[in-house]
Amino acid sequence: MAGSGAAGVRGGAEPAVSSIEQRGIEHIEQGERWGKPSSLFWMWAGAVWNVEFVYYGAIAVVFLGLSFAQAVLIILLGNLSYVLTGLASVQGPQAGTTTFAISRAAFGPRGNKLPSFFNWLTQVGFEIEGIAFIVFAAIVLTAKAGFTAGTFAKVVFIVLAVAIQAILPTLGHAAILKALRWLAIPFVILFAVMAALTASKANLEAVPHGAGWGMLLVFLALVISAGGLGWTENGNDYSRYLPASSDNKRIVIAVALGAAIPSALLEILGAAVGTAVPAAADSPTGLVAGFQTWFVVPFLIFAIVQLFAINTLDLYSSGVTLQSLIPSLKRLHCVAIDTVVCGAIAAYAVFSSSFFGLLTGFLLYIILWLGPWCAIYLVDSYLRRNRYDHDALLDERSSRYFRNDGVHWPAIIAQVVGGAAAYLWLNASSGGTLASTGPLSSRADGSDFSVFIGLIVGGLIYWVLAGRAVRSEGEATPATAVE
Repeated sequence: MAGSGAAGVRGGAEPAVSSIEQRGIEHIEQGERWGKPSSLFWMWAGAVWNVEFVYYGAIAVVFLGLSFAQAVLIILLGNLSYVLTGLASVQGPQAGTTTFAISRAAFGPRGNKLPSFFNWLTQVGFEIEGIAFIVFAAIVLTAKAGFTAGTFAKVVFIVLAVAIQAILPTLGHAAILKALRWLAIPFVILFAVMAALTASKANLEAVPHGAGWGMLLVFLALVISAGGLGWTENGNDYSRYLPASSDNKRIVIAVALGAAIPSALLEILGAAVGTAVPAAADSPTGLVAGFQTWFVVPFLIFAIVQLFAINTLDLYSSGVTLQSLIPSLKRLHCVAIDTVVCGAIAAYAVFSSSFFGLLTGFLLYIILWLGPWCAIYLVDSYLRRNRYDHDALLDERSSRYFRNDGVHWPAIIAQVVGGAAAYLWLNASSGGTLASTGPLSSRADGSDFSVFIGLIVGGLIYWVLAGRAVRSEGEATPATAVE
């Protein structure tokens, strides 16, 4: 596999934070590759040290009825899924382009528009989640100052939030990596303070009997969806600035550990907070209920900054995904479009009385397309030994990937069948207005195997239908195409 041995030599100089990245999905030449695997560790750590993950942990105890011990076990198991994010980050240095440009190798340039559209919706969904958290935090902050936020104030908060959110994605890759690296340290300190305060309040025996297998598996699906699986479609958007000679093992380890460590710690803290403050999962604002004002105010300020940081990854990736759907758009145009769409739908989420249901349903339903797509993407990379023709990836009219009029049907079939199989085992009964339970899940005590079924069925079908052809295609890719 190309790039699996050498440590990698950095090509160009790292751009200034204030410089605006001009590239979208275009190929990054070797002379412009300034990244290294360790930079990915700090980028992911900076993004995931985030109040959203505390909230996910609180959901386990307060809404799903897990005991603290059960929650910890599932959190540790679920966060192993960040290995998927790491594995989905090794294609970027070889192909020199973004995830959903590389995905054309498996689906064909036209067939790839199907998963690209789903990914764009998913990224915008995560952006909306972050904006809603920011607005809720702003409401609590202003309440501490004696101001009750009405409808007009909430609208102002939403407009300000989406405007501020657009700054880092507009600047681009270099600004994102540096900003997230800087933000990791202060939030670690804040996490330590919150953990110390929670220790004196936590009632770890609050749910002594815990939940049955059904709810355990629902929470496992949620942790995987919000964690390692939910980030696979972002990985190569950031690793593409690494030299092609970068060590793949170092990339996987840097990404997996950078994201999994803070994710697991924050979710465990959230589960502890859930035992201490029952209101913790009623809404994002409930996370700070019961804590002293001296802590609440700085916590919310840092949380808002950190929420902007994690939204930056989603907005940047949704922009380059939109480019893969509509190549005529520039990256900055995509940022503007996503900002407007995000603001409009975030308003609905903020004013909704069932924020928890919307969030839970969203996190579970995205499994239906993400599981099969991730498996197809990784199996395709393995079969072609991670060899990509970057010129062909960006050619939408005629290239080695333009089979069957631009559609690679084995990938489409695997995607659709894998998604349908995953739905049979989906339990989104706690998804509010999006509530639904697959027929096989309802017959198995509500157990949710959707994430595993989607991965296995999607990957297996693609391997059977396309294995020989894709392997030959990889062997025929000229060495100059991957240098």
